Amino acid sequence: MDGVLHVSGAPIAGAAAAVRRLRADGHRLRLVTNSTTRSRAEIGRQLRSMSIEVDDDELQTTGAVAARVLSGKRVLALTMPGMLDDLEGLQLVGMNVDAVLLGGADEGEETGRIFSYLNLNRAFHELEAGAELYCLHKNRWWQTADGARLDAGAFVAGLEYAADIEANVLGKPSNAYFAAALEALDAEPGLTWMIGDDLENDIVGAQKHGMKTLLVRTGKFRPDEVERSSVQPDGIVSSIAQVPDWLEQNP
Repeated sequence: MDGVLHVSGAPIAGAAAAVRRLRADGHRLRLVTNSTTRSRAEIGRQLRSMSIEVDDDELQTTGAVAARVLSGKRVLALTMPGMLDDLEGLQLVGMNVDAVLLGGADEGEETGRIFSYLNLNRAFHELEAGAELYCLHKNRWWQTADGARLDAGAFVAGLEYAADIEANVLGKPSNAYFAAALEALDAEPGLTWMIGDDLENDIVGAQKHGMKTLLVRTGKFRPDEVERSSVQPDGIVSSIAQVPDWLEQNP
């Protein structure tokens, strides 16, 4: 959503009209995000404030997936406070855990407290004691109105290196995340389009799951990254505003 429908809360021109047109054209929509700063309900309210018509149950967040996957486990969660609603039902504890969950980076001071040396070291000791490592996503960076910002993937990679362990990725580009979206839509991969701004997490991840892909030139889009990549989207458009016409012309 961030980078496709809006950037740092500023809507992409034509986004609301494009969503209405896609619905009118008969498309079923599932809005998937790696955002870790807000709960699903908060994201829904934010989108509706931009006149983007969406129900909360059409939104898929990494926190909701984590709640399902980690159900029944004792979890040390290093996440943004806004994610706690989506993690409701998990056993969130501080020690002797079954799983360490990482996720969340923003432009404020909260990230510094979450990923402090004390907390990362505590997570490291839990991993050394046998806990599994999970992350809401492993994004290296994210796009804001003021430019690129370091994302949670850097901290995930640090713990992977220190504990000699590989994290289980719950969000994009994991196969499980795209499978959950398709299940919610009751859709076949080959008949479903993934529209995104992130070549690695959106386009590559969706193509590995057999989906069609459309890349927008907003948000994280970088032309040099597309030129270097061996994976190409099925189409590239200027923004979400052009998507309805493009899909109509390329069924």
